Amino acid sequence: MSDDHTHVQEFFGARAADWDSRFPDDGPAYAAAVAELGLREGDRVLDAGCGTGRALTPLRAAVGSSGVVVGADLTPAMLQAAARAGRGNDGQLLLADVAALPLGSEALDAVFAAGLIAHLPQPSENLRELARVVRPGGTLALFHPIGRAALAARQGREITPDYLRAEPNLRPLLAGSGWRMTSYVDEDARFLALAVREG
Repeated sequence: MSDDHTHVQEFFGARAADWDSRFPDDGPAYAAAVAELGLREGDRVLDAGCGTGRALTPLRAAVGSSGVVVGADLTPAMLQAAARAGRGNDGQLLLADVAALPLGSEALDAVFAAGLIAHLPQPSENLRELARVVRPGGTLALFHPIGRAALAARQGREITPDYLRAEPNLRPLLAGSGWRMTSYVDEDARFLALAVREG
C-alpha cells in the first residue's frame, strides 16, 4: 500500500466513528447535489470515496429499486460506520481504491464524489479511472457541502491560486481526464462541479 493510501486510511479511520455527528446538517446539501446529477430510474451510480455513505440514501431514491448503487471507500472504518448507520441497505458497500476500481469499463451511468478530489494522490490518473467506468455521456459530480473559502477558513488556511478545485485548474484537469465540465458552483453553502464523460 502506498504512503498516500496509508495516510488517507489513518486520517479517516481515526475520525470514522464520529464523522456523521461532526457534520449533522449536511444531509440537504447532499440530496440537492445528487438531484443535480440528473439520475433516472434504473441508472447505475458509484459514490466514490463514500465515507460513511451519506449520499447513498439520496442516490438510491434517485435510481429507484431497479437501479444500482455502489459506495466505494478505501477506509474500512468508514464503511463500517456506513453499515452501522444502515446505509448498506441503500447501496453495496465496497472496500476499494478509486484509483483501481474493480468495475468493468463503461459499467456506470454516473459517479458522485463528495470531498474526494482533495485526497486523490494522482488526480489526473484517478479521474481518468472514474471516466473508464462511466459510459460516454454519463456524469460526474465533484461535491463538497461547503465551498472552498468556507473550507479554508474552517481549516485555518488561505485559498491559493493553485488550489485544485479552483475552476481554472479543475476545468483542464477534467478535460485531460476524459470529462467535460458542464457547470461549476463555489459558494459558502456548497461546492459542486458537474462534468460529462466524453467519448
